[in-house]
Amino acid sequence: MLTRIYEELFEYFGEQNWWPAETEFEVIIGAILTQQATWKQVEKSIENLKKENLLSAKNLATGDVRHVQKLVRSSGFYKQKSKRIINLSKYLVGKYGGDLKKFFDKPVEELRKELLEMNGIGKETADSIILYAADKLIFPVDAYTFRIFERIGFISGKDYDNLQQLVQNELKKDLKIYGEFHALLVKLGKTFCKTTPVCGECPIKECEYRRN
Repeated sequence: MLTRIYEELFEYFGEQNWWPAETEFEVIIGAILTQQATWKQVEKSIENLKKENLLSAKNLATGDVRHVQKLVRSSGFYKQKSKRIINLSKYLVGKYGGDLKKFFDKPVEELRKELLEMNGIGKETADSIILYAADKLIFPVDAYTFRIFERIGFISGKDYDNLQQLVQNELKKDLKIYGEFHALLVKLGKTFCKTTPVCGECPIKECEYRRN
């Protein structure tokens, strides 16, 4: 079922080229900044950090908190987020010398546990970092994923770990497919499967919500 949905979405929307970033560290920072923010808001913050040469763990680790706050203000909750990205950078520099290859060079479960122990990083953020920055197989679950799969009739309730496991059990274990499927679900949620859905134009025909 999920493979069919993936193929329908890919045919309709095309390749999403997600996550848009020049470096693995940029993916990490973007994943934190996008919490409760739109990507357009995050793009402004990312661009500001680039202009100030702060989009590296070593440079951001020594960044002035108030200055970083101004740079990431467009992403919202800028005081919290500035502390989170600075503290994460300090951690990466202190433990790994800022070398992301060393940080990522461990099993998925171990990397996920380490990320979840950091302040301000939850399951969705951690899994996005693991998939898009570390290039390791894990499927991030977000609000769009829950909404779409509930309406289709694939799940009931909002159990993150359960839905993640269901997807990973059914979907072909391929980094490209995992990344594209997550991005395509976000695209579907923003375009058609909104809070007030546009069912008539939705490319997913086998949907309980639509039938009812």
